[in-house]
Amino acid sequence: MSYSIEKKDNGYLLFTIARREKRNAINYDVMQGLKEAISLAGNPSIKALVITAEGDAAFCSGGDLSVFHQLRTKEEAYEMLSKMSHILYSLLTLTKPTIALINGTAVGGGCELAAACDFRLAREGIKAGFIQGKQAITTGWGGGAILAEKLPASSSMKLLMEADLKPVEYLRETGFIDHLYSQDPIAACEAYLEKLLTVELSVLESYKMMWIRKWEENKLRERIEEEVRNCSVLWESESHHSYVQHFISKKIQK
Repeated sequence: MSYSIEKKDNGYLLFTIARREKRNAINYDVMQGLKEAISLAGNPSIKALVITAEGDAAFCSGGDLSVFHQLRTKEEAYEMLSKMSHILYSLLTLTKPTIALINGTAVGGGCELAAACDFRLAREGIKAGFIQGKQAITTGWGGGAILAEKLPASSSMKLLMEADLKPVEYLRETGFIDHLYSQDPIAACEAYLEKLLTVELSVLESYKMMWIRKWEENKLRERIEEEVRNCSVLWESESHHSYVQHFISKKIQK
């Protein structure tokens, strides 16, 4: 199993990507797990959804290129990108608070997953970045459009256009990371959520709906769809395929 889902006694659901050997990269099984967790989080007994990963090296290294390298055309890429974009939009618009508990490096699609959560907690000393530009593509799961909603224009543009790993302290200053921790990640997350979990669910949901309505009015879903289509065109390019081939070759040599 590429993931685990656990209901915690204090009222939140914990989803863990369990692909440590792949730096917790997302494959189709993890996608299905995320769909399952989002669905289960709709239960009235759940007040929040926390997403994290195994180990302390990587939170998520984005899409698993050893799986997705088979996608050659824009039509093939679109199918995968669209599937994940729908999952992230469901996560974004879940009427419960959502938390990305970033226990290690977050790269590319891993940052898109984190962006779709309401709060981002990260371990001190890690790095994270929207590095898709170095792969000759853009964000393709909706993360760019989501980031544009959550950060000032200059901050989000710089993160996306520089396509580089950034120190977590810098990401805290830009507003992408909400809280840094150094102790046990679950303990840190529960301390961060302690007051929130004592509030009535109906109150939490009413507040979350304020943002969901704003995103609907701003036509975020349509903008995400445009992002997906743009990325699928770039995916088909020779530049991107050359990057993927180089990446796979390096993995084989190791």
